[in-house]
Amino acid sequence: MSKRFDFELLNTDGMARRGIVKTPKGDIQTPAFMPVGTAATVKAMMPESVAATGADILLGNTYHLMLRPGAERVHNLGGLHKFMNWDKPILTDSGGFQVMSLTDLRKLTEEGVKFRSHVDGSEHNLTPERSMEIQKLLGSDIVMAFDECTPFPATEKQARASMELSMRWAQRSRDAFGDRPGYALFGIQQGSTFQDMRAESAEALQKIEFDGYAIGGLAVGEGQEMMFDVLNYAPQQLPDNKPRYLMGVGKPDDLVGAVQRGVDMFDCVLPSRSGRTGQGLTRMGAINLKNARHKDDPRPLDENCTCPCCTKYSRAYLHHTIKCHEIIGSMLLTWHNLHYYQELMAGMREAISNNALDAFVKNFHAMREQGDIEPI
Repeated sequence: MSKRFDFELLNTDGMARRGIVKTPKGDIQTPAFMPVGTAATVKAMMPESVAATGADILLGNTYHLMLRPGAERVHNLGGLHKFMNWDKPILTDSGGFQVMSLTDLRKLTEEGVKFRSHVDGSEHNLTPERSMEIQKLLGSDIVMAFDECTPFPATEKQARASMELSMRWAQRSRDAFGDRPGYALFGIQQGSTFQDMRAESAEALQKIEFDGYAIGGLAVGEGQEMMFDVLNYAPQQLPDNKPRYLMGVGKPDDLVGAVQRGVDMFDCVLPSRSGRTGQGLTRMGAINLKNARHKDDPRPLDENCTCPCCTKYSRAYLHHTIKCHEIIGSMLLTWHNLHYYQELMAGMREAISNNALDAFVKNFHAMREQGDIEPI
């Protein structure tokens, strides 16, 4: 096990990359999907169950954890890993996105963002320095620079002002993070849908020097086609020898398309949120277990899946537990969804290693076209 943070690129297939992120708490096989443990828990899952799906790393949320139970409290209780019983790597986001999306009363200045908590109305001031302090208190292995998530749509003038502010905050985040062997700090590229602006952002971040680079400001309402348009160039603007992380993405076909375009790491609430709303995400597409047509169906959710949900329970049982609002329904579907996501990522890793990603992608889309898809 590595005693420092490092990234090894093992193979490429077109723009797609197969690699390993090495950390003191374990290796992260890439392309990687990070289940979201917003408030120190992946909803409806035990930590050992999340690990059993094949996850190498979890995401925690700075904004939510600073409000409840508080970063200082988590630190005093031994750090986030001990607090939530997860001994593998943890990445924490900076809190910037949630401040913009979850709080109505906020004031953005050069210094940072003043806002009122959506929980109890208490006042807070989140700056690059405070974000770095919180993430250090939590014990995060991969820390995200504090940025402003540029809203969509944005004019060129708005996008530029937002990007340049984020670059100034990136330097302050780097300075506040300091020298922490074994821990990593990722910078976040901004620039909305403007190619030249994203190039400027990437150049500014590389001058500051980060351990990895995220592509921010996507999956905020622009749609898949426009997102892919940006991903046709944005990953290539970032260094080849560092991991690339697309924040907040996404649906299975988003993941496949982004991997084809050179992205290494992902996170999204979709598999766990869908599990809590009665949706199974499968090779054939999404299946809504609330639908009455499943009430007498003895088949598993996916006959070729090896997760506990599919090997031990029927669609009829899942339908019953969902309709009755039994917790086990959410647990089983979430377990399946996370298992499917990890299986999808493992399949892409193997395909890239064998220079066979094109065939994998072709089969992926063929399975979904012939499956019983219910839009999500």
